[in-house]
Amino acid sequence: MENNVYQRPSNAFITASWIALLSGILAFIIGLWNAEMELNEKGYYFTVLMFGLFAAVSLQKAVRDQLEGIPVTNIYYSLAWFSVVLTIVLLTVGLWNATLLRSEKGFYAMSFTQSIFGAIAVQKNTRDMQLAEKLQNPGN
Repeated sequence: MENNVYQRPSNAFITASWIALLSGILAFIIGLWNAEMELNEKGYYFTVLMFGLFAAVSLQKAVRDQLEGIPVTNIYYSLAWFSVVLTIVLLTVGLWNATLLRSEKGFYAMSFTQSIFGAIAVQKNTRDMQLAEKLQNPGN
């Protein structure tokens, strides 16, 4: 990072990231709340969403740590990638076998994708703001 000029993320991107995260999660959860499916099915999709959010943030952190020269073990890095792929596979298999309309399946897939994108962007912004603060105030 020494050779690069660094800028804090814009307020517009920070706001857009939070809106993507919160609207994706909210849409997914409202969709589950209103869905005509068994409680265990709702629990499955909710768990996949929460696991997906955690896995995406964990992967983003591992990738960012490696880029910044912070040691990351291969097992953790691999597990982070595996977890993200697993959540996508679990959602895909669940939706493929669900007795939902195609439009409903698409709704869950898109709100899941939006949530994951939002989680990654919010995590990136958090790290970028911390780095900007550290570079502006090197004594802290």
